[in-house]
This record gives sequence, structure tokens and C-alpha cells, in this order.
Amino acid sequence: MIKEVLIVEGKMDVVAINKAVEADCIITGGFGLAKGTVDNIRHAYEKRGIIILTDPDWAGEKIRKWLAKRFPKAKHAFVPREEASAHNDIGVEQASPASIRKALAKVHTHNCNAEKIFTAADLLQNGLSGGPEASVKRAEVGAVLGLGYANAKAFLQRLNTYGITREKFMHALDSISEKTKDEEVF
Repeated sequence: MIKEVLIVEGKMDVVAINKAVEADCIITGGFGLAKGTVDNIRHAYEKRGIIILTDPDWAGEKIRKWLAKRFPKAKHAFVPREEASAHNDIGVEQASPASIRKALAKVHTHNCNAEKIFTAADLLQNGLSGGPEASVKRAEVGAVLGLGYANAKAFLQRLNTYGITREKFMHALDSISEKTKDEEVF
């Protein structure tokens, strides 16, 4: 049983989570969080802690940002976009139990006062921005680091606020580079 309460967007997300782990969930119901829902989230946040696990899409990110602003010590889990896509839909409900467990194993805590280790130059030098394959490479590195999919600006912000070290970053780059080399052999 996961100690923290998972914050998700919909009922089908809860169904997918229950196939993966034993956890209590609160459903946001999208953007229009009712006062009672926010009160329930606040109670869970204060008593047990919360993990925000929203969909890897624009709406999910908007909900995540809204919640993170109100609950700054919340933990964050990200299911990679490619692991949460099926039937022309993107969402936690589309993720396999293994993908959900993997995301929950890489939970991050947002640190507003984090030291800015990474710059836009780091992304550019490592092919994570400014090129035709940059978004694909960011998604791959994001999956290894447990940061999920993001545009270059959001990815840089996640690197700097979710406690990613230079060593972890380089390891993630090396692991996707090795994967690419293995694929080229075949």
C-alpha cells in the first residue's frame, strides 16, 4: 500500500492504478476542481502526503501546475507519453501496470529553491533542444529520469527543480545513446 494519496484526473485512471498498485486515489475531475475535492486533497496532503499523477498532456500539466502551486510539498510521478498512449488517447488510464509502477518508483519532490544546475545550453549541446529529433530525445531522457514528456523550457525547469544531478543526467543520456546503438546493430 502506498502511503501517500494519488491525485489523478478520472475514474479510469483509478482503475488502471488499482491494476498496478494498492493505493488510495482522489479524482480531480479535470480543471473544475470542486471545493470539496480541493478540501479532500488538502486533508490528504496534510495527513499522508500526496503524489500528483496526471496525464502526460496539456490538460494534465495544467492541473499539475495548479495543484503544485497550492501544495508545494507534493510529490510528482510522470508516466511517459509513449507509455500512456493507446486507442488515439493519452492518459494514465492507457498505461500498463508496469508503466504505472515504474512512474511511482521514480517519484520526485519539487524544490522551488533548487540550485540552477542546468541551462538551455546543456539542452542544446546534448540534442535536447533546437533540432528535429530533440523532442523525441527529451522524451527518452525524461522517461529514464522519471520526468515525463515536456517541451524544452518545461524540461529544463524539471531538471532544475526535481533534484536531478549532473551525474544522473549524463547517465540518462548514456543509456539512451546505448539503446540507439543497439537498435542500429539490428
